[in-house]
Amino acid sequence: MSPKKLKIGKEWSLHPSLHDDVSRLLEADGLYFEFHNVDDDISCTKEHDTNITGLFLCPNRTCSAGGWSSKHIAVTIRMYTGTRYNAKVYHQRCETCETLGRPLLNESYAERVVYRLKKWSGIQMEPPPFSGKSNRPHNRKLCEGCKAGHCKVQDPDLVLTNI
Repeated sequence: MSPKKLKIGKEWSLHPSLHDDVSRLLEADGLYFEFHNVDDDISCTKEHDTNITGLFLCPNRTCSAGGWSSKHIAVTIRMYTGTRYNAKVYHQRCETCETLGRPLLNESYAERVVYRLKKWSGIQMEPPPFSGKSNRPHNRKLCEGCKAGHCKVQDPDLVLTNI
């Protein structure tokens, strides 16, 4: 999944380019949603914080880290009237230079978004599996989801593992 057409805020991003992945998974249950390109927490009808997995690239060319994997990327999924949704992906800072990383998301993005939209649409299903524990503690100082109050990590386990 590529970060093309990435809508960037300071500490988060929306990923409309991943809507096709979400749509394909929703179609199996006859559900059709549109991606809402505006991050608006006031007009949303439902909101849920969750987490996904993926990679971050450090855009600082002078940094030696390059990037890292994360098993806990904070995400806020929102539903709006007219069967519209978006998913706000919170960025993480590089442990080496503290520059905001650029996310590269995997299939867990679509799986988590679809699970939540189906649940809100009244479809009963098993939650998607959690992809495991990290071997490093969650660093709240580097997590923009924590700073915004939307991170689901409750205890010190996981997040950054250099790649």
